[in-house]
Amino acid sequence: MELTQIPKIKHTDSNNFFLLAGPCAIEGYDMAMHIAEEISQISDRLSIPFIFKGSFKKANRSRLDSFTGIGDVEALEILKSVGERFDLPTVTDIHQESDAALAAQYVDVLQIPAFLVRQTDLLVAAAKTGKAVNLKKGQFMSPESMSHAVTKVKESGNKQVMVTDRGSMFGYQDLIVDFRGIPTMKSYAPTVLDVTHSLQQPNQNTGVTGGRPEMIETIARAGIASGADGLFIETHFNPTQAKSDGANMLDLKNLPDLLTKLVAIRQTINNF
Repeated sequence: MELTQIPKIKHTDSNNFFLLAGPCAIEGYDMAMHIAEEISQISDRLSIPFIFKGSFKKANRSRLDSFTGIGDVEALEILKSVGERFDLPTVTDIHQESDAALAAQYVDVLQIPAFLVRQTDLLVAAAKTGKAVNLKKGQFMSPESMSHAVTKVKESGNKQVMVTDRGSMFGYQDLIVDFRGIPTMKSYAPTVLDVTHSLQQPNQNTGVTGGRPEMIETIARAGIASGADGLFIETHFNPTQAKSDGANMLDLKNLPDLLTKLVAIRQTINNF
């Protein structure tokens, strides 16, 4: 997949990593615009190709009373507005075949959640929209097994596919990143490291996922050093008040410093 195939993508000649970033979920118009503007300014300054991320609904919740969204069409309209206002490509998750055609009317990249990446009909539906497809590696899958998910998309007539690692289950309540998987999956498709989801601590007794955001910089540095083509980072201006995944998100105020360091690492690697 060539990044230039994604509408509105910028800085593709920078030889930099690309970035999928934004809040976990779309909570409202103002918050989405605030976060998109901040990341857009940072990515432009550092010449990072940037795709704005936001889930239009959250289907995978531990508890029935967990936040699932503000309404499908309302959230998708906000994602479309972000793309138009800041001239950015956008990405969102889909959870069932009918979501593919709906979301494709509003965003540029369709993302398959990790728990659903073996669902053949969902992958085929996403592929047939003609949009770029981001396949999250299942926490229960080996890097090598992701070759079959990539093949499903390509054999459905869509070559615009990327893979995102988000860690592997380590016991019941933790995840670990096996960085050997990055070069393996790069042989199948451009490969992204999901920094923030890799630091989740799922299946807590409270039903609310925990996390270790203090390790974000460590994991991100290692991802760039191991050759990841892109990074996925969820960020919020007030993570403690975020309605989804606040425990592992990056505080937006810390993003400029982190990305500046990561660009320096990438430039150093490029010189070897």
